[in-house]
Amino acid sequence: MAASGCSAPGLWVRGSGQCLGSLFTLFSKPLCSAAAAASRPLDAQRLAERLRAQKQQQKTKEPAPTNPVQRRVRELVRFTEQLQRVHPNVLAKALSRGIVHQDQDLVVINKPYGLPVHGGPGVQLCISDVLPILAKILHGYKAKPLHLCHRLDKETTGVMVLAWEKEVAHQVQELFRTRQVTKKYWAVTVRVPVPEAGVVDIPIVEKEAQGQQHHHKMTLSPSYGMDDGKMVRVRSSRNAQLAVTQYRVLSSSLSAALLELQPVTGIKHQLRVHLSFGLDCPILGDHKYSDWNRLAPQKLSAGILKKLGLQQSKARHLPLHLHACQLTLPALQPRKEELTLLCKPPRYFVNSLRRLGLKMPSRDHGADEEATQSGAQ
Repeated sequence: MAASGCSAPGLWVRGSGQCLGSLFTLFSKPLCSAAAAASRPLDAQRLAERLRAQKQQQKTKEPAPTNPVQRRVRELVRFTEQLQRVHPNVLAKALSRGIVHQDQDLVVINKPYGLPVHGGPGVQLCISDVLPILAKILHGYKAKPLHLCHRLDKETTGVMVLAWEKEVAHQVQELFRTRQVTKKYWAVTVRVPVPEAGVVDIPIVEKEAQGQQHHHKMTLSPSYGMDDGKMVRVRSSRNAQLAVTQYRVLSSSLSAALLELQPVTGIKHQLRVHLSFGLDCPILGDHKYSDWNRLAPQKLSAGILKKLGLQQSKARHLPLHLHACQLTLPALQPRKEELTLLCKPPRYFVNSLRRLGLKMPSRDHGADEEATQSGAQ
């Protein structure tokens, strides 16, 4: 039976004989608008919620490590990744909590692991980016930006000097350039150097790694070599730079050592190259200079892996155990005395010492640190 009074095609309800065309017309617009909304790109809020849900699913899929060392390694990996994603204000606040000395000329921070000093390809956030914010946190909204006085590698932790005025920064930079600044580092090494104290005086040059196009490393360029059992002078590269490092063993075990390093010169990656290629004792966590011919995670002995509670497949997450523990600046006007600055090593560094059976010399370090802090107050 045809429906009277209903010209538009509609829906029939069995037994009622009523046309639902009007209802269809009433709801057709909202349905169309909903479909169109679904086809449109996600707005920022919905996209953020979706990404957050995906990350949460990935976290739930990964089994949590039961070993406390592996948990700490995972925390460190996440921390270094978060450093590149945090807001500049958050990073500046974190740096302000790590200040070890502050006066009218200088601000000294304890640089965290994994944070680059300067920008570059792939760098989303670095220390130089947040210096204006750090200055405002310390001296108010009208404060001028702080200035870098020197640099540390991304993977190196410890003492880092900043200056309030550009002129003071230039003075400190000149002290570094003329080698008037005394720098001391701590490093945990794989194997124990022989002899346990000495000087490595071997020039360093940058070369392209074998079998690795467009990948360059620093390496040794010795001035002397062996010929028929005799030491003879060889022609070194014209690009080689003088590099001198003093070292001494502070503590050692069968398979590892804690070294105090004092670089006389300041060549790129000098300490890492001298230890790995000069003394055959690479720094723990140095995945770049543990092997010249390969760019691969550091290969560790079964004994060290057992003590650290790690598997070789997880060794790539080990951080570089190189810490700038002390820096002594000559007197700057109007200050009449030299300034000795010290930084405690990060927690992962101390934990590795304990697991490897190495002792950290705390008596002299603690006394100097107390004196420096009392002077800062």
